[in-house]
Amino acid sequence: MVSINQRNMQSIQANNYLVHFNQNAYEALNTHLKDNKYSNLFIIVDNETNEHCLPKFLPLLETDLTIEIIEFESGEVNKNIETCIEIWNVLTELGADRKSLVINLGGGVVTDLGGFVASTFKRGVDFINIPTTLLSMVDASVGGKTGVDLGNLKNQIGVINVPQMVLIDTNYLETLSQSEMRSGLAEMLKHGLIYDAPYWKQFLDLKSIDYADFDELIYRSVEIKNEIVIQDPTEKNIRKALNFGHTLGHAIESYFLESETKKTLLHGEAIAVGMILESYISWQKNLITEAEYTEIKNAIKNIYDHVVFEENDIDPILELLIHDKKNEYGLIQFALIEGIGKIKINQSVENKLILNAFQDYKS
Repeated sequence: MVSINQRNMQSIQANNYLVHFNQNAYEALNTHLKDNKYSNLFIIVDNETNEHCLPKFLPLLETDLTIEIIEFESGEVNKNIETCIEIWNVLTELGADRKSLVINLGGGVVTDLGGFVASTFKRGVDFINIPTTLLSMVDASVGGKTGVDLGNLKNQIGVINVPQMVLIDTNYLETLSQSEMRSGLAEMLKHGLIYDAPYWKQFLDLKSIDYADFDELIYRSVEIKNEIVIQDPTEKNIRKALNFGHTLGHAIESYFLESETKKTLLHGEAIAVGMILESYISWQKNLITEAEYTEIKNAIKNIYDHVVFEENDIDPILELLIHDKKNEYGLIQFALIEGIGKIKINQSVENKLILNAFQDYKS
């Protein structure tokens, strides 16, 4: 594979903004700062990106603006309205106004929360997202979704509002653990399963994932999500395809997050389980063949650790499905694959089939 770093990485046109890559990203950012008369600049980070990513970013920033750093504690547990209130108060105390610019430097928690903070402060100030994890590069950075969790219910409060631009610099991936890289990989696998069968096959053909030469796969993943979002910005139709693996995956993630006896799962780890379960459901509904299901299940299980579910775990997970924000008219809605590379949205699934999926996952 030829790394895309070795050739020009063209910016991707999203809905009313551009996604820039690597060195081109900083040129675009500094041009934007020169062309717009911002009053001051606020960089929102968590404690991890403050330590590992901010020192890489600041020397590349060309501006005479006053720069303020706002830090909050990392982790999904802090992606809530209380953290937003703290940041809104800090912005107010530091003199932020409607001509301020917010830069969100971090993973999906930072870009989701920071985007929501900026979108609602003084009825909206400009913001730029700089995702620093694989997951946020291929998922949270594209599409304009911002928001926070409500208790253990993911992304219940938020708005769709696009940034001025998104800057993807894959050098930040050097700061990640292998488990964080695998977490982001789940969304890339999903993009192949729902939209691009040859892209999915690339992961099957790799003897081992070479994270040092990942730019080309990242670029295609961003393209896929962007192509879907452009068709349906507000998730009325085809954008629901991106929910594959997430209906059950989010419920599993929320349950493990709130449980005192379970190890918290990374987002991608929960989505990986969700994709296996929802692929099983797709098979049982005659949308994919048994051979396709086996291929998906084996490929995902070869990458991710097996997650143990006890009998008393399943009912609480099913209860959480009721609160899934994708539900309509009180019905749980699934996006299921219809052959690898295609999707079928707005699918209702009976509880018995979900229970059977869990039983099959355990085997």
